[in-house]
Amino acid sequence: MSATDYIGAIGVGLLVLAYLLSTLKVVTQQNQFYLILNLIGAALACLAAALIDYWPFIILEGVWAIVSFVALVRVLNKKSTTNSAQ
Repeated sequence: MSATDYIGAIGVGLLVLAYLLSTLKVVTQQNQFYLILNLIGAALACLAAALIDYWPFIILEGVWAIVSFVALVRVLNKKSTTNSAQ
């Protein structure tokens, strides 16, 4: 296996782990851990796709990473607003 294969496998593994934890209701989709798994997993999968120059997955995983990042920022902002209001 090449370095690209390892990067992609780790990324996809993190995405599958996030999906599994969500499906089993161990975490919610607004949980920081879930969003971090999605963000890192999608970023790694996007990197692997970029390394092999495969545009469909670069776009898919890039959008997935951006959406995960935005959701994570919203969750963190909501938490900091809630904590500062107390």
